[in-house]
Order: sequence, then structure tokens, then C-alpha cells
Amino acid sequence: MTIPDIETIHGLSSEQVADQLRTFGYNELPEHKKDGIAEIILEVAKEPMFLLLVASGLIYFFLGDITEAIMLMSFVLVIIGITVYQERKTERALEALRNLSSPRALVIRDGEQRRIAGRKVVPGDILILSEGDRVPADGILLSSNNLTVDESLLTGESVPVRKIPYTEGLKDQAPGGDDQPYIYSGTLVVQGQALAEVRTTGSRTEMGKIGTVLQEVSRDDTRLKREITSMVKIIATCGLLLCLIIVIIYGIGRGDWISGLLAGITLAMAILPEEFPVVLTVFLALGAWRISQEHVLTRQVLAIETLGSATVLCVDKTGTLTLNKMTVQSFFAHDEFCDYDGAGENSVPDYCHELSEYAILACKKDPFDPMEKALVQLSEGDFGKTEHIHKDWKLITEYPLSSELLAMSNVWQSPDGHEFTIAAKGAPEAIGDLCHFSEQEQKKLSEQIDIMASRGLRILGVAKSSFSRSELPSIQHDFIFTFLGLIGFADPVRPGITEAVNECYAAGIRIIMITGDYPRTAQNIANQIGLVDADNYLIGADLDRLSDEELKERLKTATLFARAVPEQKLRIVNALKANHEVVAMTGDGVNDAPALKSADIGIAMGGRGTDVAREASSLVLLDDNFTSIVSAVRLGRRIYDNLKKAMAYIFSIHIPIAGMSLIPVLFDMPLILMPMHIVFLELIIDPTCSIVFEAEKEEQDIMNRLPRSADERLFTPKTLFLSLMQGFVVLGVVLLVYLHSLMSGLGETEVRSMTFITIVLANLLLILTNRSWSETIISTIRTPNKAMGWVFVGTISSLVLILTVPALRDLFRFSQVSAEGIITCILAAGVSVLWFEAWKLWNLRKNQTSHYLQGI
Repeated sequence: MTIPDIETIHGLSSEQVADQLRTFGYNELPEHKKDGIAEIILEVAKEPMFLLLVASGLIYFFLGDITEAIMLMSFVLVIIGITVYQERKTERALEALRNLSSPRALVIRDGEQRRIAGRKVVPGDILILSEGDRVPADGILLSSNNLTVDESLLTGESVPVRKIPYTEGLKDQAPGGDDQPYIYSGTLVVQGQALAEVRTTGSRTEMGKIGTVLQEVSRDDTRLKREITSMVKIIATCGLLLCLIIVIIYGIGRGDWISGLLAGITLAMAILPEEFPVVLTVFLALGAWRISQEHVLTRQVLAIETLGSATVLCVDKTGTLTLNKMTVQSFFAHDEFCDYDGAGENSVPDYCHELSEYAILACKKDPFDPMEKALVQLSEGDFGKTEHIHKDWKLITEYPLSSELLAMSNVWQSPDGHEFTIAAKGAPEAIGDLCHFSEQEQKKLSEQIDIMASRGLRILGVAKSSFSRSELPSIQHDFIFTFLGLIGFADPVRPGITEAVNECYAAGIRIIMITGDYPRTAQNIANQIGLVDADNYLIGADLDRLSDEELKERLKTATLFARAVPEQKLRIVNALKANHEVVAMTGDGVNDAPALKSADIGIAMGGRGTDVAREASSLVLLDDNFTSIVSAVRLGRRIYDNLKKAMAYIFSIHIPIAGMSLIPVLFDMPLILMPMHIVFLELIIDPTCSIVFEAEKEEQDIMNRLPRSADERLFTPKTLFLSLMQGFVVLGVVLLVYLHSLMSGLGETEVRSMTFITIVLANLLLILTNRSWSETIISTIRTPNKAMGWVFVGTISSLVLILTVPALRDLFRFSQVSAEGIITCILAAGVSVLWFEAWKLWNLRKNQTSHYLQGI
């Protein structure tokens, strides 16, 4: 970037920044007040389950059962505690995401350019602004180059306005209008570059005055949330109707309306699936946080749902598949080619020393250009210890590169010499022109260029000259140059890319590479990373000639687009979507924004990407690394898998609880479950379905399946059937224990004890068996899950205390259970999940047989 006087600006020191932060605070607008304990308790108090629990407690008070009433009310405190914990954990995850979401700013501090979070900008900071940047604070321009800014956020005017540098005496003006030196927080740089000094931050900016808030993680309702909300309403409505029916049946049939009301409340508590919305909130919030640990920021929660459905990844080459860092790869000197190994002991061969010497002399002392940086790095190895490095030479003048001649020259003078040494580098053909090559020499040079270009290298030619007269010529062409050779550069492929690409192919995800590079360079990278069918490529000009229908057909097989411009990405995305693909698209520039917004999953580059690209995207790739995208896809699939398991578990466990609340009433049998028993079971279910299943590891085959259909519902017929089957089998087994206990002549409290123990143990086994729908309990139990461990220890300990401590036993209306009875409960609980384990084993063997036959 070329901005006047940038090298002479020191900016604020670290101490000054700290003082400004103490004085003015962070550059952020006041946040909405976070929910405190009181607000959370108020929200809990509005929940139907809470109201039912309080109603039950009041009825027990009314009946004179003070002990049971107090116990139910104490459960209220426990539920509030669990809710506060989950809310705080979710809030911490979202807070981490909000910090990552902070717009970034490039500032000069302590004489160095630094990329910082926008919230850390302070008054007095020197900003470096360029096209696509979101201005982080209000300020004035110190210098600018053709700067125009979109201030529509403040003015409503869609036409960008021109900006000029500040001069003394100018009065402050409102946003809007051309040729003003003021910049405002939240506005967008459309064109040009500038240096600016920050004047105001945070709520003191123009944006702060009108109350505009920073971008947060989106919490819009998604298809998944709508599906779950609809299901909850249907189940809750059915539950309330059944509740009324039970109250009427019990009241009329037994003449005890108070007990009937308790029975109805118990059934409503058993059926009401209040865990569904909690699970969705926790999973998506913690899922976004987990994905951020893989260097991917989730800006739209919908992306978590969509990740598992992605069928195509459209990726940039530079910086995503490669390191975006040019390195020297090859030399050509004295009619010989030589590969460069920066890690080798003698990395620059002797016959390439002069070529390297003059290539470095042709660079700036503190270069910004990637290829110049790569050349200067040659001096950091063993070559830097030779006499070919001239740190004490004086740069006299530069002949810059021009559109007429794609070469540049530096004129140097040694401390003790009167002659000038000239070093030139540039496009090989331009260097040949400087050296006045004959047609035959140019033809030979072209052959050497083709050899290096076939390897996907970018090539510079290098030449030298000397001059003894005091007056230098006006153009570099007037020097007599000697050709020294060629240097080939490459942007190395990132480590782990090949494995990530293969992982995508195994997961049924196509990779399409889109680059502005030449086809040869693009193909070379494509071959290195293992991109299939890399020979089947299109260049940007070819794409423009295709109709939309022709492009749709070509995109069924094309995997590489070379010499493509950002505007063409939108056509590619729309054509892929028309082919019913679920598209993930990466981008970093202002012109990429339409494609990022149109893609099912827009992925902006966090390192080199513009703020406008970030704002148009669903995800932000914080390290610009393709492997992070693949990790996010894997995590997206895991989150969705675990969400399905949690929802299936909720369905399953509510069936035996609701069944054992309903059946005794309908058939005039002793009641088993009362509100206190339901609450005890809920204290197991709540943390299990949210915390335990959320922390569950991914399935082994998670990246060996085809992408999930974008239209697939959370509860597919298969999922719903298996979930209901688990629940009804557990209900059947528990009912058998209940009936067996009754027929054995046991008292009501003993029957209740045996039945309740069976439900609790079956519940724990349901957790174990639902941890994986592909691996058996024996396999999954080897994988630790700390949250599950705490749930199991807490549940078993509580059950033992209730059965052994007389006061608790009486409270729950239990009686002592014999060792034989305990064994019966354990065996019955085991039988309740045995069929599902057998089903998993059958599936495993079927898949193994299928893989074996495919191998043959």
C-alpha cells in the first residue's frame, strides 16, 4: 500500500493506548443489559413446568403434606440452579463469539502497523484505511488517495462521497457531502486508501449518537427451531387435553378431585417436552463456540444446520489452499536449472550467487511486495554470510515499473566506489528487452520460461549493469544490461490440505477451485492437493460465453476456474444452486459479497478479508485455512447428529414416564408417579439432553457419509420410529415389573419403589445406548464423557440415599426393596435396551459385509 509519509508516522505508544482506554473505555456501544439472576428466575417462573411444580406444591400444602410440599419447592431451587448454569454457559459462549465478531482495524502504534480488534481503537490512533474496510471510529483524514466512502448508514444517501485530507480551520460538519475530511464509524470505504486520526470512539461517535448497535451473533429463528417449536406446541396441547381428561376420569370415577388434579398435573409434567427449546439453544450456542475453537466464527446460526448438508465447497486458491506467502522455488543461471531448498545447508548454489545478489539489490530495503520479501529472505540463510550481501551500499535512485516496461531498476553506490551498480528485475520478456536480446535469444528465453511456467511458477528475470558518469539517464533502457537468469516463485500449498481434500471427497463433498491465476499455475496447485479432474477447467472468458443452461451442465463436472473475476462467482453459485447443490463459497473482497450472500454458506476470510465480505457471510475463517472449513463441516455434522440423539432420547424417556402416569389412572390401579417423582426424573433428563449429549464425540463414520439432504427434517420417519420404539419398549418392561410386583402381593409402596427404580435405571441405560446409533454400549463406554459421569454418579447416589434413608424413603412414599427386587429391576432395565443394541450390531455387520463386497 502506498500512502504518503506512512514510514514517518509513529502513532500512539503502548502506554498512551493504555491511558486512553482508561479514560475513554473500549470502542464499543453500550450493550443490552445482560440478564441477571432475578431476570433468569423470572423467565423460569413463566415456564409451564415451573408453574405445574408450584401448583403441586401448593396442593400438598393445602392437603397438609408439608414435608412433600417443601421438597417440591426445594426442587424449584434446583431447577433454577440448573437453568442459571445453562444460561451462563450459553452467555459465555455467545460473549466469546461477540468478541470475535468485533470489526478489525489496521493502526500504526509504536511505529508499526498492527491489525487489532475495532473495540481496541482509541482516540489518537492512526488508522490505515483501504477499499472494503469498515471505518471503526470517527476521525479526520491526514492523507488520502482517491478515497470515497459509503455513508448511507448515517445519511440514507446511497451514492458514495469523496473525501479530502484535513486542513486547519475547517469546521465540523454533519455526515454527507463531497470533499469533506471527516470519516465516521460504521461507514464503508468503497475506493482508495487513506491515513486517518481517530477523534472519537464508542458512544461518542455519530453512530453512537443515533443508537446503532454492533453486529452480534444472529439469533433469528431457523427452520430447525420452527420445526421444534411446532412439535412442542402439538405435544403440549395433547398433554393438556389428556391432563383434563385424567382429572375428570379420576374425579368422577374415584370421587377424589384433589388427587385427580395431582394425577393430571403429574401427567402434564410427564408429557410436556420443555427440554426441546433448551436443547436447541444450548446446542447451537455451544456449537458455534466449538466451531470457533477450530478458527471459524459463526455469524449466522443457520450455518450450523446447513454445514452437514454442504455438497460443494467453492474455494479460492491463494491464502486458502496456499499459504499466501511467496517463496523462491527455482533458479535458472548459466544455462542450468536448480531447485531451491531454503532448509538446506547450501541453499543457493555457487553458480546462482550473482543472480541472487542482483535480485536482492533490485528490491526495496524493507519490501512489501511478496516476491521481494521472498528474495530478501535469501539473505537470512547461509547465503547471507557471503560477500554478495551489501548492507552498507547506498541506494541512489529507483527506476519504477511502468505499463510500458514491466521491469524496475535500483541504482546503488558502494562506500568506496565511484561507479554505480544497477540491478534490474521484472517480467522475463521485459528483462530480455532491457538486455536488447535478439529474436533468437528471446526465443530461447521463452523456452526457458515455459519450462518453469509448466511447474506453476511465477517468474522474474534479473539483469545487471554498471555506470560511471555522474549524470544518470532518464530511463532505465539507456543502461547496457547483462542478463543473469530467472528466478521462479511459488505460493506453497498449506500443510494438511491434501488430507482435507480427500476427507471432503470421502464425505461426498465436491471441491471447486476458483482463482484469478493462469490455468497452468492453478492446475499445478490442483494436482498438488489432489483435486479430481483438474484438466477439466474453465477460464473466465469461457464462462462469459456460456449461457446459464450451458454453465449448469458444465458445473456438473468442472472443478477448476482460472482467470476468474469475483463477479463471476455469483453466476457459479447460482448455477450450482439451480443444480440443487448446497453451496459453501469462500471470498475476501468487496466484489465477493454478492456471491457470499447468495451461497448457502458464505465463508469470508478473517485474515485478509474485507469487513464487507465478513458482513455478507455466514462464517468467518479466522485463519484463512481450508482445513478449518473441513473441521467446521465435521463439527457441523457432529452437532446435528448429537442434537438428533438428544431429541430422540427426550422422546424415548417421556413415553414410559407419561405411560406410567396415565395407565394406572385409566385402569383404576395404584398410582406410581407423583410430581416429586417426575421432578426427580427431570433433574436427570435436563442436564443429560443438553450438556451430556452436546459433549458427545462424533461418530466414526461422520465424514464417510453423503451430505444430509437440505430438506431432511430433524425427525425423519426412521428416527421417529426408533425413538418411539425405544420409549414403548421401556414402557412395556416397566409395566411388566409393575404388574409382576402387584401380582406378587407387594404393597403399594413396594410396587412404587420397584417400578421407579426400573424407570431410573432404564433411563440411565437409554442415555448410554443413545450416545451412538452405530456403536454398541461396550464401545462407547470406553470413550469418556465427564458430564455423563457426573449425571450417573449423582443419579445413583441420590437413588441409594432415597432408598436407604428412612425420612427420604417416606417422603417419596417408598419402602425397602429386597436384593432380589433390585436384581429384577436391573435385569428389566437391561432388557429394555437390549433390542436396540442388537439392531446396532446387525447394522454394523451389514455395513461390514457391504464394504467387503465392494472391495471384491
